[in-house]
Amino acid sequence: MNAADLGLPVDVPSTALFTDQYELTMLQAALRAGTADRRSVFEVFTRRLPEGRRYGVLAGVGRVLDAVENFRFDPAVLGFLRERGIVDEPTLEWLARYRFSGDIWGYPEGEVYFPGSPVLRVEGSFAECVLLETVILSILNHDSAIAAAASRMSAAAGGRRLIEMGARRTHELAAVAASRAAYVGGFEATSDLAAGFRYGIPTVGTSAHAFTLLHDSERDAFRAQVETLGRGTTLLVDTYDVTEAVRTAVEVAGPELGAVRIDSGDLLLVAHRVRAQLDELGARDTRIVVTSDLDEYAIASLAAAPVDAYGVGTQLVTGSGHPTCSMVYKLVARAASADLKAPLVPVAKKSLGGKASVGGRKWAARRPDAHGIAEAEVVGTGPVPPELSEHQLLVELVKGGDVVAREPLEAARSRHIAARGGLPMSAIQLSRGEPVLPTEYM
Repeated sequence: MNAADLGLPVDVPSTALFTDQYELTMLQAALRAGTADRRSVFEVFTRRLPEGRRYGVLAGVGRVLDAVENFRFDPAVLGFLRERGIVDEPTLEWLARYRFSGDIWGYPEGEVYFPGSPVLRVEGSFAECVLLETVILSILNHDSAIAAAASRMSAAAGGRRLIEMGARRTHELAAVAASRAAYVGGFEATSDLAAGFRYGIPTVGTSAHAFTLLHDSERDAFRAQVETLGRGTTLLVDTYDVTEAVRTAVEVAGPELGAVRIDSGDLLLVAHRVRAQLDELGARDTRIVVTSDLDEYAIASLAAAPVDAYGVGTQLVTGSGHPTCSMVYKLVARAASADLKAPLVPVAKKSLGGKASVGGRKWAARRPDAHGIAEAEVVGTGPVPPELSEHQLLVELVKGGDVVAREPLEAARSRHIAARGGLPMSAIQLSRGEPVLPTEYM
C-alpha cells in the first residue's frame, strides 16, 4: 500500500486550494491578455543553505507527485471561488477543466542539493504551471528541512538507531509528512501510527511516565508491561530513581529485557551508569534508548556513551532550528507566443539584495574528482559537456501529465545514504561552514 492507494493525505476535496490567491488572479489576467498558453519553464531552487549547513536533502518529491495528480477544481471548490468573487466566470470555466498536462523533471527524492541546484523543473503552459507554485513549495520546503535535520542526526548517530517521536510537537498532518521525511533522511522508525499506515514506515512505542504513575508501584507497572508485551519490551526507568528502576526492571523481566529508556538527566553520565548496572545484573544484551529533546549536537555529544538508540522529537520536526529551506519557484524561460514551436526565451528576475535569478532551462550534474568523490555542482543552460553526461542529476518525473517515476520510500532512503556518502567527508561536520560543494554555472 502506498500514498496513492490511500488518496489525499488530508481531508479536503482536492489540493487545488493549497495555493495563494495571486496564482489565480495571475491566471485570470494572463487568460485575458492571451499569454496564458505560452510555453513556460519554472524551476525550484534555493539561493542559499541555512546557516551552517553543508548540504541540503531533497524530500517530498513523492508527495509533490500526489499533489499534482490531485490538483483538481471540483464543484465545491469552484463554488467557493465563485462565491468569494476571486476570479471571473471565464477563469472558473478554465479551472473546471484543469489537468496538468506538462512535464516535470527533478532531482530524485533523497538526493542532496546545493545553492542554485534546479531541484525541480516544471514545463507546460504558463497557466497550468503557475498554479502549482504554492503547493510544490509548501511540500518541498517543509519536507526537505526535516530530511536535512534527519540526515545530520543520522550522521552524528554513527550507525545507531534513530526513532522519530515528534508527532506531539507539530501539526497533526505535518507530523505525518515529517515522519516520512525523517525516514528519507536516515531515521529507522516512527512513533506516529498515521505515518506507518500511510507510508509503511516501521512503528515503535511502549509506555510513558503516565503508565508508571498509574500503578501503585514501579514494579507493578513493569510487571504489567512485561506480561502484556513480553520480555523484549522497553521499560522507562527514570520516573523515580533510575538505579532502583533498572534493578527492578531486570528482576521483573530477567536478563532477556529488551531495552531501558532514559528520558531525563545527564544522559552521558546516566547511560554509563545504567550500562554498568545492567552488565552487573547479567542483562548484557539489554539495550539503552535515550530521549529528552535531542538534536544533532546532543547526539554527537553522546558518541562515547553506551547508547543503542536515540528518540528525537521537537528538534527533528522543526528542522533543528531551520524549519524551511527557502526554496523558490521562478519562471526561467518562456516562449514569445502560444505556438508550440516558438523557441524558449530565457527570463530572469533582476533585483538587489541577493534575490536575482538565473534565466534559462537548466541541467545539473555533479562532477566527481579522480577518486569518485563529488567536487562541484555544475549547473548549465547549454549543451551538457560529454564528460558530465553520465553525472546528470535531473530525472523525468511527469511526462505529458502522467507520473512516470513513482517509487517506494525505501528507494529514496537508500539513495540519500549513497548521495551523502559520495560527498567530501567534511559534509557531515557539525561545525559551521560553507556548502561542501561549490556551484559552478556554465
